[in-house]
Amino acid sequence: MGMMDEFKEFAVKGNMVDMAVGIIIGGAFGTIVKSLVDDIIMPPIGLAMGGIDFSNIVFTLKEATADAEAVTMNIGMFINNIISFLIVAWAVFLLVKGMNKMKKKAEEEPAEPPAPPKSEVLLEEIRDALKARG
Repeated sequence: MGMMDEFKEFAVKGNMVDMAVGIIIGGAFGTIVKSLVDDIIMPPIGLAMGGIDFSNIVFTLKEATADAEAVTMNIGMFINNIISFLIVAWAVFLLVKGMNKMKKKAEEEPAEPPAPPKSEVLLEEIRDALKARG
């Protein structure tokens, strides 16, 4: 089996496709969460704290000069990212919890008993026929 065949087998496995879909949806979900934090959650929090815009909170390590930009630690952006992470982590937690609940419920449902072998069915038919005769 050549390397190209091995790669094709790897690339088209169901798990690989599922993972790719998950990554794409996760990226889109990240964009939505970032917007939720930056545009919906942080403005009221900043307003409640006296009109602070968290994204503008910086700690300047070195002032800007004529030939170099200022060196800053962007504390506000870090706070926004922590809130984004907590929202994503909570959403993933709820998703996994729901999936585990559905999986547990499916496991608790009794499975149908397997069909008896044909020989057993035939013997039961013979027994019933003999009972009916006499």
